[in-house]
Amino acid sequence: MRHPVVAAGRPAAAAGVCSNLRYNGLSTKGKAMVANAERKDRPISMRLPKAELAMIDRAAGLRGRSRTDFVREAAVRAAENVLMENLLIRMSPEGFADFVAVLSVAGVPVPEVVELAKRAAPWEPGYAAKS
Repeated sequence: MRHPVVAAGRPAAAAGVCSNLRYNGLSTKGKAMVANAERKDRPISMRLPKAELAMIDRAAGLRGRSRTDFVREAAVRAAENVLMENLLIRMSPEGFADFVAVLSVAGVPVPEVVELAKRAAPWEPGYAAKS
């Protein structure tokens, strides 16, 4: 017996509707089936030029990761960055005034950073390696 076909062209069972199934002694004829566990991951498919794929594979290998893990991590990181760039921070006028006041206070110099800024860079004349 063939499954009834739904509008999308898939068998009813594939669409989550059961034609006539008995489970734990209960008939589910004509009722939507509810899955016990929702699927936690979804596939993403993309086409890439060979050069880009080779670059991704090389970078993933250098990190000791699979291509999938590497691409997933990079995509999630990029998405988080975009979302953070567009994050709206709301505060009261008093809170904003306090925020500006904190930013307006002069910073305290850190002696190690001051000393580092005064040193010549390795490519500049007069550079001496610190021992």
